[in-house]
Amino acid sequence: MAAHLSYGRVNLNVLREAVRRELREFLDKCAGSKAIVWDEYLTGPFGLIAQYSLLKEHEVEKMFTLKGNRLPAADVKNIIFFVRPRLELMDIIAENVLSEDRRGPARDFHILFVPRRSLLCEQRLKDLGVLGSFIHREEYSLDLIPFDGDLLSMESESAFKQVANMMIRMKREFTGSQNSVFPVFDNLLLLDRNVDLLTPLATQLTYEGLIDEIYGIQNSYVKLPPEKFAPKKQGDSGKDLPTEAKKLQLNSAEELYAEIRDKNFNAVGSVLSKKAKVISAAFEERHNAKTVGEIKQFVSQLPHMQAARGSLANHTSIAELIKDVTTSEDFFDKLTVEQEFMSGIDTDKVNSYVEDCIAQKHPLIKVLRLICLQSVCNSGLKQKVLDYYRREILQTYGYEHILTLYSLEKAGLLRPQAGGRNNYPTIRKTLRLWMDDVNEQNPTDISYVYSGYAPLSVRLAQLLSRPGWRSIEEVLRILPGPHFEERQPLPTGLQKKRQPGENRVTLIFFLGGVTYAEIAALRFLSQLEDGGTEYVIATTKLMNGTSWIESLMEKPV
Repeated sequence: MAAHLSYGRVNLNVLREAVRRELREFLDKCAGSKAIVWDEYLTGPFGLIAQYSLLKEHEVEKMFTLKGNRLPAADVKNIIFFVRPRLELMDIIAENVLSEDRRGPARDFHILFVPRRSLLCEQRLKDLGVLGSFIHREEYSLDLIPFDGDLLSMESESAFKQVANMMIRMKREFTGSQNSVFPVFDNLLLLDRNVDLLTPLATQLTYEGLIDEIYGIQNSYVKLPPEKFAPKKQGDSGKDLPTEAKKLQLNSAEELYAEIRDKNFNAVGSVLSKKAKVISAAFEERHNAKTVGEIKQFVSQLPHMQAARGSLANHTSIAELIKDVTTSEDFFDKLTVEQEFMSGIDTDKVNSYVEDCIAQKHPLIKVLRLICLQSVCNSGLKQKVLDYYRREILQTYGYEHILTLYSLEKAGLLRPQAGGRNNYPTIRKTLRLWMDDVNEQNPTDISYVYSGYAPLSVRLAQLLSRPGWRSIEEVLRILPGPHFEERQPLPTGLQKKRQPGENRVTLIFFLGGVTYAEIAALRFLSQLEDGGTEYVIATTKLMNGTSWIESLMEKPV
C-alpha cells in the first residue's frame, strides 16, 4: 500500500492496486521462470506501479532492455516483451526472436502491449514471420499512473488523445472498490493545452517547479550533482568526492517535501531554517531523558528524527543548488523579460535581451521559449519582428532549424499576428492574470507560483468553481477552441448527500501536459477554507517549457 496515494478525498491507491492486480494476473498466465525484455521508455512509469520485489514474487528472474540482435543468455522458460505499440520496436523484437538459438532449450515468448494492442504492430510481426511465436499477445491498460495523492499522468508522448475510455475505466475501478463510492468526482474539467499556451513557457518559481526547470523530474525522481550531498569530513581535499549523480524520489510520502514543494522558492529558506531548529531541539531532548521510560521513548522516536534530519539535509542542499541559479544575473535578466511580456510591456517590438542571447549563442531552447512567450503575449508577432527573429536564429544556430520554427508556428506558439489585433490585454485584465501585489511568503492568490502571473488554466478552473463561466463569456469567445458545459443526471441510488462543509471534488484533466506550478496553484485552491472545491489533477504528460519545446523540435537526421 502506497500511503502517499491515499491522503486525499479520492483514494488513488485504488487505481494503483487495480493495475498491479492486472500485472500479477498476466505474469501468472506465463507459468514458470521468466525474463522481462523492457521497452526502455516504460521502465520509469512501471517503477511507480510495481517494484522488482513484486515481479520476483511471480518468478521474474531476469530483466533486459530491448535491443537489436540476440537476447542475452537467461535460463528461463518464458521471455516477455513489455513494449509500446511502435512499429520500429516490432522490428527489434522480431530480430530477437529470429536470432534465438534453436539448439538450446525451447522458450515461450509473450508480448504485452502498453497501453493498447495494435493491429498494425501485429501485422508487422506477421510480415516478419514471428507472430506465431507468441503464446500470449495482450494489452496492459497502464493509462493513468498515480504519481501522488492528487496527481495522475498518462506520461504519453502523443499528447492530444481522447480520454473517454480512461474515464470509463476509472469508473469501473472505483465502483468495484470497497472503500470508495462512485461518483467520486462532482465535476470533470477537460482543459486543452491550446487554451493556455502561455503558462508552460514561463519559468516556474515554486520549489518543485524550479527543481524540474533546472534538473528535470522524471517519473517522480530527480538526478542531482553529487558533490553537494557528500558527507563533509575534516581535512577533506575533495579528491574523493562522489561522481555518480544523487538520485532522489520526490513525492508527498516525504513529510518535509510535502510541506515545501508548492511554496514559492523565496519562502522555502525560512521553512528549512525553522525545521532545522525543531530537529536540533528534538535531538537535544536526549540530555533530559533520565528514567528508563524516558530513554525508551526517546529511542523509539529516533528513526523518525534521523529520517527528518536526512530529509532536511537533502532539501537544504537542493535549495543551495537552486539558489546558485536563481541569484545569477542571467536568471534575473531572463525573469525580468518574461514578467515584462506577461504584464504586457513591449511585446510588439524586437527585445534587446533576446537579441543579446542570440548574439551570444545562448541555448536555442532558452531563446525559443522567450520568443514564443512574447508571441503568445502579443497574440502573434508583427511580421517584421517575426522575420527578424527567424533570420537571426537561422543565421546563428543553423538553417536546419527552419523545420523547428515551422513546427512552433503550426503549434500556435510562434506565429504572425492575425488582423493586427492583440487580444492578450483583454484576457489578462478580465481574468486578472497579472497581480502586482503578490505575497510570496503567505500567498492569497494563485499568482504566487510565478511571482505575479496567475496561470490562465488554473484561473479558468477557479472561475468555473465560482462564480461560473458566464461571468467571462467575452474572454471564452477569444480563447482557442470550443467551450461547453454538460450536466449528467445521476441514476437513483448513486446520488450522494453532501455533508455540511464538505467540498466538491473536481477532476481537472490537462490534455497536452501540465506544469508543477499549475499543480501547486490548484493545490493552493484546494486548501482555501472558503474554496469549496478540492482538485484531483490528471494529465497526458508532466512537462515544463523546455521539455515542451524539445518535443516540438525537429531532430537532425
